[in-house]
Amino acid sequence: MSLQNNVLGVDALCDLVIIGSGAGGLSTAITATKRGLNVIVVEKEAVYGGTTAFSGGVLWVPNNPHAQKQGINDSREAAVKYLQNEAGEYFDAEAAAIFFENGPKMVEFFERETSVKFVPTLYPDYHPTVEGGVDIGRSILAAPFDIRELGDEMSRLRPPLKTITFMGMMFNSSNADLKHFFNVTKSPVSFVYVAKRLGIHTKELALYKRGTNVTSGNALAARLAKSAFDLNIPIFTNTAAKELIIEQGKVVGLEVKSNGQNRKIFAKHGVVIASGGFSHDKERLKKMYPHVASGGEHFSPVPTGNTGDGLRLAESAGGRVSTEYADNSAWMPVSRVPMKNGGFGVFPHLLDRYKPGIIGVLKNGQRFCNESESYHDVGAALMRACAGEKETAMWLVCDAKALAKYGLGYVKPAPLPHGKFIKQGYLFKGATLEALAQTIGMDAQGLRQTVENYNLHAVHGEDPQFNRGTTSFNRYLADPENQPNPCVAPISQGPFYAVKVYMGDLGTFNGIETTAVGEVMDADNQVIEGLYAVGNDRKSVMGGNYPGAGITLGPIMTYGYVTGNVIADKAQIQHLQDASVEA
Repeated sequence: MSLQNNVLGVDALCDLVIIGSGAGGLSTAITATKRGLNVIVVEKEAVYGGTTAFSGGVLWVPNNPHAQKQGINDSREAAVKYLQNEAGEYFDAEAAAIFFENGPKMVEFFERETSVKFVPTLYPDYHPTVEGGVDIGRSILAAPFDIRELGDEMSRLRPPLKTITFMGMMFNSSNADLKHFFNVTKSPVSFVYVAKRLGIHTKELALYKRGTNVTSGNALAARLAKSAFDLNIPIFTNTAAKELIIEQGKVVGLEVKSNGQNRKIFAKHGVVIASGGFSHDKERLKKMYPHVASGGEHFSPVPTGNTGDGLRLAESAGGRVSTEYADNSAWMPVSRVPMKNGGFGVFPHLLDRYKPGIIGVLKNGQRFCNESESYHDVGAALMRACAGEKETAMWLVCDAKALAKYGLGYVKPAPLPHGKFIKQGYLFKGATLEALAQTIGMDAQGLRQTVENYNLHAVHGEDPQFNRGTTSFNRYLADPENQPNPCVAPISQGPFYAVKVYMGDLGTFNGIETTAVGEVMDADNQVIEGLYAVGNDRKSVMGGNYPGAGITLGPIMTYGYVTGNVIADKAQIQHLQDASVEA
């Protein structure tokens, strides 16, 4: 097996081969290696890190060690009750029990044994008023990381999502980091903070052509990769999984194409599918997404390599892919950002919707939901509001005051200029609400009436139509300086602006049917020996809902840890049996 230039030069033999280099694949690889297995990771793209490298890097792990150290009052019983309420009829008691039992153990293991480190966050659950929900403690965040620790492997780390960086500079997934950039022209402290950040980043760009002090999901991907490389786990990039090798009903390896060459990897203890789900599998999207089936558009900011390869491999071996969840994916409202190369980037609307003075309306000019709920909730509401129509889209609308203070989508707050975005057709402007509506093809009377009704109560910080700002989560990403309601302010100071927002996703919920510990099952619910699934390839334990910040990465790493240990346990038993036969 040649490691030169990260190329799989010859057919290989190992204990376990893993498809995918995101948090699911690497957490499984690290756990299994720590238990004594020889592991190979293959990644079809030229960079490693998967969707994790684009993510917020937050993990939802109830009763995690950081919450316990802070003395936060929570219980496993409360977490179970919350997930029961959130997942409803799709609640999987066995899978949930394994998640809640092993989540804290996973955090302890990775912080004790690897370069992975976390810090606590102030995130509330997304539905904190639901029984079992909490206002703080269940979400943790990957600690920032200097990727120069990766050495020569730094160049292969997937860069962060371009549309959510500023000149390639990353922000923490919290209010603390961003508030200084929003207040740069109003606070000397923020001005100094931003100037220092920009100075450091400019130096990094000059020396390394990329930012080296990374945060969020890029930090998590880098920390996992550093841990893998420290254990001599090879990550073969430009190596696409093509076909499972099956002997006597057992998966014993994988055929791949590595840098244009066909190779075979024989794996004594099987194959783990962790290739990121099906966000860019056009054929599967047509079958599973109603808005795509009806001819509508869908734009996902996750890596374009997430084309459902793992699901097709599982199906080729007799595995099943779930279609039961009404909400197939973690929905994310997104906008299309024109890029210099003539194409466009996908911008996830993670922050602007929570800010006061920004509302979301349909083409009839009417609001349809609480804009300060989670991206998934807003996306689900948008799908239902547009059901039966060809286009599933909304417009975020604000006035000049809100645009200057908060920005809108990819448009940054003042003093940064926004004229070029109007010229590019990303940002739309109207001297009056009627003029704006005419520009974007919206019902002018509907928009005018909506804003008048909204303003009538917004001047008092109220939103009787959708109760915006009434939960701790609504307020978490809003503007605490705007009182009495940090989520609600009038829209009155022209000119007025709008950005068109489409349906997108952050990852898929429906996936390969597995046992609670990750063994892939066939049509008869029998385990397919030697085949496992983790990450977004595995059906989500959340039942098609999105209960809190990090409900993808929390289970992904927990089940990676669990599945890695299950495979190692099986290998240990097989070793003892083989030794007994030889004796």
